[in-house]
Amino acid sequence: MKNTGTLKVTTPSDREIVLTRVFDAPRNLVFEAFTKPELLKRWYGPRGWSLATCEVDLKVGGGFRFVLRGPDGQEMGMRGVYREIVPPERTVHMESFDDYPGESQVTTVLVEQGGQTTLRATILYPSQEVRDIVIKTGMEHGAAETYDKLAELLPALAA
Repeated sequence: MKNTGTLKVTTPSDREIVLTRVFDAPRNLVFEAFTKPELLKRWYGPRGWSLATCEVDLKVGGGFRFVLRGPDGQEMGMRGVYREIVPPERTVHMESFDDYPGESQVTTVLVEQGGQTTLRATILYPSQEVRDIVIKTGMEHGAAETYDKLAELLPALAA
């Protein structure tokens, strides 16, 4: 399965993956969509998946817990702790998945220009081995679909 073409994925170092996506919405709206459980439940996860558990304590030292549920009932859980929050432009959090090794640091930067917001998420893994395991899971396709769902939701949120 491939990226839908809307998400740019690069590997600038042997421990990083960078996801870049442009949304046709102001960054405060994109930031809210990433940080409010009632909005996350409407878009987070690949097509056919739902966010069965969505808990967010948006403060430095606070955390989040997500459990995605697939169409076949399969679940994928993840959790994290916020290290830096600068609304609506930047967050840094640690992230780990229930079924994959290691903890990664995710730095998300939102830049608005001309009513569009560019999201750049830099994921730093503990090793190249862990990064490569994540790449092989199909993460790129899942992330692209997830961000496509957000792009489809944003006009309704702006209205």
